[in-house]
Amino acid sequence: MTSTRTTGVVTVTDETFQREVLESGLPVLVEFTASWCPPCRMIAPVLAEVSREEAHRLKVVELDVDANPGTTAAYGVLSMPTLMVFRDGEPVRSMVGARPKRRLLEELADVM
Repeated sequence: MTSTRTTGVVTVTDETFQREVLESGLPVLVEFTASWCPPCRMIAPVLAEVSREEAHRLKVVELDVDANPGTTAAYGVLSMPTLMVFRDGEPVRSMVGARPKRRLLEELADVM
């Protein structure tokens, strides 16, 4: 089951990753996150804003690395937050670390 936080960011799991990310008709920004990660908490409001403002051209999801080791390992994620953009089922961009909204949007401009 997929849940959506009030932020508009969808929570995905190892079980829902294929459907929600790889089969999405929109580009998908995946935040690989962990509850114990301070930079993840810092970027959460930025991702919520991006999710709401860019919903027509970008889907934003989060995946808890501790609860979903299969997907985390499959994409070689070692640092949190890792932000990975998928388009047509393939990763097309990877960024590590929190960043301000303006910088994030600049980095995403060519993949949305």
